[in-house]
Amino acid sequence: MGIANEQIRVSETVKHEINRRRREGESYNDVLERILAEEDTGNFYDGFGRWSNETAEHIREERRKAKETRKRRIRERAEETT
Repeated sequence: MGIANEQIRVSETVKHEINRRRREGESYNDVLERILAEEDTGNFYDGFGRWSNETAEHIREERRKAKETRKRRIRERAEETT
């Protein structure tokens, strides 16, 4: 891991997230280097085309249904409070 020689400003939210991911003995710089290295190991397009068209369509349909269910529940709760 490299030696930190610059300072950067981050929001409290970002600092909290870095602390959450921090392992024992790691500096903030170590955490960021590890996270960035992990993100570089994969290719965005890996995995595309692994599902059949039928499976992909089934998942799309289930996600659509779940979204509609969430919307319905939100509307019902809003009506209950009025």
